[in-house]
Parts: sequence; C-alpha cells; structure tokens
Amino acid sequence: MEESWDFEFLSRLVDSLVSFLSEFVDDWLANDMRVAVFKILFTWLIISLVAIHFAWKVYGNTVNDMYYRQGTGGQNGGTPDTAPHLSGWESAAGDAMKTHRE
Repeated sequence: MEESWDFEFLSRLVDSLVSFLSEFVDDWLANDMRVAVFKILFTWLIISLVAIHFAWKVYGNTVNDMYYRQGTGGQNGGTPDTAPHLSGWESAAGDAMKTHRE
C-alpha cells in the first residue's frame, strides 16, 4: 500500500511540474511587459554570476592571501610586520613594558 502512495505522490509531483513548465513556456513566448522585465532581470542575474565567477578566478588567490596572511601568529597567520622601534606597549615617555606581578 505504501508503494501506491509513493507512486501517486510522485505522479502528482511530475504532473504539477509539467503544468508549471508548460505555463512558463507559454508566458515566455508571450510578449507582455512582465515577461520582458523577467527576461531583463534574469539576464542581469546570469551576467552578474558569470562576472563574479571570473573575478574570483582572477582575484581569488589574492583575496585568500589577504585573509590568511603569512607570518608568525595566531590561527590566520598573525599580523603584518611592523617597525621594531615602534612599540604600542611602550608609553610616549619611554617607560619599559610593565609586567604582571601577583
């Protein structure tokens, strides 16, 4: 009995898909304003996706290298090298770095 229910469900699904596609093709072949707007927006979407794909092929390694920087440090490769004489931990007066004491 379960097989007949699965077959009925699959049959209804295929019938609804076929009817949707036949209505879509009929609307696509009609030359009204909403079909024209749909065609323009669909073309814009496809062109945008193709442009993103090619841009990622060209600049993907650069973006990846910017995110995973080389060097010592944490999980993502740390921070870029800085000038050794400029330390953010030292005050402007030239005090040495303070240490934690308990």
